[in-house]
Amino acid sequence: MTAIPDALSTGPRRGRRAANRRSAEPEAAPRWERPALAAVLALATVLYSWGLGHAALHPFYGAAIRSMAGSWRAFFFGGLDAAGSISIDKLPGAFWPDAVSVWLFGEHTWAAALPQVVEGVLTVWLLHRVVRAWAGPFAALTAALVLTLTPVTVALNRATIPDTTLTLLLVAAAGALQKAVRTERLLPLITCGIWVGLAFQAKMLQAWLVLPVFAAVYQLVAPGTALKRAVRVLLSGAVALAVSCSWIFIVWLTPAADRPYLDGTSNNNPFTLVFGYNGLSRFSSDPSAFGAVPGTVASRTTGNTGWDMLINHTVGPQVAWLLPLAVLAAVLGVAWRAGRPRTDLTRAGFVLWGGWLAVHAVIFGISNGNHAYYTAVIAPALAALAGAGLALFRSEYEARHEPGGETAGRRYMALPTAIASTAVWALVLDWPTLFDSWLLPVAVMLALCGVVGLWSRGPRTSPRKVDAALAAGITAILVVPAGWAFSSLDPLYAGAATSPMAGPVGKSYYEHQRHAPRRRGLSQPSTRDTALLDYLTRHRHGEKYLLATQAAYTAEPLLRAKSEPILVMGGFTGSTPFPTAQQLGGLVTAHEVRYALLTSQRPSTAATRWVHAHCARIRPTAYGLRTDGSFTLYDCAAHK
Repeated sequence: MTAIPDALSTGPRRGRRAANRRSAEPEAAPRWERPALAAVLALATVLYSWGLGHAALHPFYGAAIRSMAGSWRAFFFGGLDAAGSISIDKLPGAFWPDAVSVWLFGEHTWAAALPQVVEGVLTVWLLHRVVRAWAGPFAALTAALVLTLTPVTVALNRATIPDTTLTLLLVAAAGALQKAVRTERLLPLITCGIWVGLAFQAKMLQAWLVLPVFAAVYQLVAPGTALKRAVRVLLSGAVALAVSCSWIFIVWLTPAADRPYLDGTSNNNPFTLVFGYNGLSRFSSDPSAFGAVPGTVASRTTGNTGWDMLINHTVGPQVAWLLPLAVLAAVLGVAWRAGRPRTDLTRAGFVLWGGWLAVHAVIFGISNGNHAYYTAVIAPALAALAGAGLALFRSEYEARHEPGGETAGRRYMALPTAIASTAVWALVLDWPTLFDSWLLPVAVMLALCGVVGLWSRGPRTSPRKVDAALAAGITAILVVPAGWAFSSLDPLYAGAATSPMAGPVGKSYYEHQRHAPRRRGLSQPSTRDTALLDYLTRHRHGEKYLLATQAAYTAEPLLRAKSEPILVMGGFTGSTPFPTAQQLGGLVTAHEVRYALLTSQRPSTAATRWVHAHCARIRPTAYGLRTDGSFTLYDCAAHK
């Protein structure tokens, strides 16, 4: 564990800074560390990149990524189509790397998903560095392995969803904060604010959940006077706010005619998009807060909310396997270091990651419409607490059994207790499905070997036997979640493209998705889409838009198949008031749009009613199909 010199809290300024520099020096690497870390990173790379050519691209975000790769306007503003007529309903920051990858490597499914893999592996590597500087090599390697094998992490890191980017940037922010506390330098604290601001560009308000924890840790632990610490916290917070809102202000100052209409809003205001549609509407019964379009109502029925969210049968097996160990580590890591100097870094780490976990658990419990993959952001906290907790419990255990060594009370019992309780919790999570039924006996046997070996250690027991018992215990608590994680390599157990999840939970979502049109990657149109695109291309005579569609649901497969300007009426939900009936009529009159594709699976709007009233239906036989299912193509050329 990291030793904290007394000079951090007492002594002259020069002595304190010298001690700070000494404390920042990394612990000498044991022989096993680099090969073991390389093995963990290789495992993460294989898990996250397996079957990348058939990655489950989110249909909405996948369409936007292709459009953003072909247009600077769509790239910067997050345009859903190449013309950038309407934006996606999120900030575009998380999709910029995906769009750049598609621009560099071509319109391939693997190119769109590749940045997620890189971000996932970088998160494992970065968490190792952060935990190592705090709790040592053993804790760091354990944390990296736990994060790698978290089921929701494996499922998510092969999908084009912003949470992977969010998690990477917040772990980077935690590392910068830790460095700021350790070295008393201002620059790392400013860097922390920058990382949080960039994370805001990926997932908006969710990035700010860690700010109260970060501020409290720095104010409580960092060297210097209380006033100096407070001023620095405010300065870092101002930097985080400025970086967070930079895109919002640029869009707000850009004339509406020079940018896309902002999806999810009734007033085309970026503050509504962020703080209304993706903010307050998820915490109140008013889905139209700040002028938001009520787009999250449908997801409120998922059941992923309430105080038991992290342990229910859907979310629990995705992320919460090591929850007992993490909670025990956070509580004892703080309690056992009571009376230490205020600047105690070991205690600060437990406060940091424990606070990260607690704040997210509370917010998930009171918000509406949570997807299971949202919880991927707490995986680093669980992993860091698990690794550092095992390291702390191991040190107390070894101190008790050294000749003449003692620990306060029965602290040495924490190690076998943590392993036993976490192994039992794995049985509880897996029992409703018995998905890993063949692994449960293995986990039970390994846990018994580990716990009995640790509990029965005598003064003559060799250190190798103790290490073997500890290894058996760690393997016992990881083997069942590893089974869930590896299951997601099979698309059947990876969840739907819109909701990546591992195991039988993912299978149920995958099978439900099969009742909808099949989700495809980039440049992989279905027979229907190919026939429709060929017909529209042949009959296009200078119109700006290939066609107008009713909601993103109708446009997604066409946008993923071919990068063309498509007027997406109503945005993601179909209820965003763009374009108005008058605007649509003007576009038709100006020969900027001729065809419209409507669907019976979305509610009608003023624009779609205008199409019904003024445009002629085209039979599917005109473009080579017997039936077009729930979609109907209209020709508006006759409109005067």
